[in-house]
Amino acid sequence: MNVFVTGVNGQLGHDVMNELAKRGYEGVGTDIQPVYSGVMDDSAVTRMPYVQMDITNRAQVSSIIRELHPDVIVHCAAWTAVDAAEDEANRPKVKAINVDGVQNIADAAKLVDAKMIYISTDYVFDGQGETPWQPDCKDYAPLNYYGETKLGGEQAVARTLEKYFIVRIAWVFGLNGKNFIKTMLNVGKTHDTVRVVMDQIGTPTYTLDLARLLVDMLETEKYGYYHATNEGGYISWYDFTKEIYRQAGYTTKVVPVTSAEYGASVAARPFNSRLDKSKLREAGFTPLPTWQDAVGRYLEALKSSEA
Repeated sequence: MNVFVTGVNGQLGHDVMNELAKRGYEGVGTDIQPVYSGVMDDSAVTRMPYVQMDITNRAQVSSIIRELHPDVIVHCAAWTAVDAAEDEANRPKVKAINVDGVQNIADAAKLVDAKMIYISTDYVFDGQGETPWQPDCKDYAPLNYYGETKLGGEQAVARTLEKYFIVRIAWVFGLNGKNFIKTMLNVGKTHDTVRVVMDQIGTPTYTLDLARLLVDMLETEKYGYYHATNEGGYISWYDFTKEIYRQAGYTTKVVPVTSAEYGASVAARPFNSRLDKSKLREAGFTPLPTWQDAVGRYLEALKSSEA
């Protein structure tokens, strides 16, 4: 099976490529940079073929995908800078990447009859209440422009293809890029006390674990909408930080505050990022390990990468 992976310079794309190699699949990675510019370790992603591609260039996308003729496309590339997406000057570019770029990929997938996995987010919902969001819920009401464009990407895939997986995730962390854990570790080194919001609830997603699930998925034809975060229960960013520091051996004091007390961000953030993942088990997929376990393995991976 030949798999084409976009966004391999990011956290998830990097791990998907390595998971494909681990299982003996052929993988070609792509991103907008001329050459691969992610973590330069001895992992497979640094050895597998890489093609420069701008997903907003419709002709280029069509040409490259027709030439490679993949069996599956895993679309990890996206604009993910949530606050910057609110800037009116950035909005055309955000839409070009998160909506039009996805349409370009979906159209090319249709041309070569490839399966497609599209990575989405809890931000497509309004983030209110306390009830976990169901994968097949259509009560969309994005709070910000990032969420609006990710929903646009979902709709582009669903109206174009029949063989697709739309996988919503939340609170992502991985080795290859910036994330909340890295930020809190850096802050904890230089501050005795940190203030972290306690009224935004969800569950983290370790890209290493998610990559395993995505490759499990592409080996099947169990298409549709799924939610995929780590197991271990719903938590706040405050709870997450406490566990990060506990496992890292930090003595930094963590003070819980409300979103209002913390101060408004440029883009509105959801209070309810709870994603119901029961559909994974119902479809026969193995759920991700607990987020607590994932944090431990991730901290070890960070140490190894810095050694």
